[in-house]
Amino acid sequence: MVQKARIRLSSTDQNKLNDICGQVKRMVKKTGVRMSGPVPLPTKKLKVPTRKSPCGEGTQTWEKYEMRIHKRLIDIDADER
Repeated sequence: MVQKARIRLSSTDQNKLNDICGQVKRMVKKTGVRMSGPVPLPTKKLKVPTRKSPCGEGTQTWEKYEMRIHKRLIDIDADER
C-alpha cells in the first residue's frame, strides 16, 4: 500500500497561494515523486455587515466587508526520501 502525504494550503491572497503551489511542484519534480494537484477547493467567503453611524440614530446604512479564503489540495506519494 502506497502512503500519501496530503497538503492543504489556504490563503486570502490567491497569487501567493499559486506561487507556493508552484514551488511545491518544482520540489516534487526534482525528487521524481508522483504528485496530483493542486486541486482548487471551494472558496470560503466571510461577510461582516456593520452600521455606518456609531450612535445608532438616523438612517440605517450598512457597510459590507468580505474576506475570501482560497484553498488548494496537493497529494504527494510518500517515498523514503
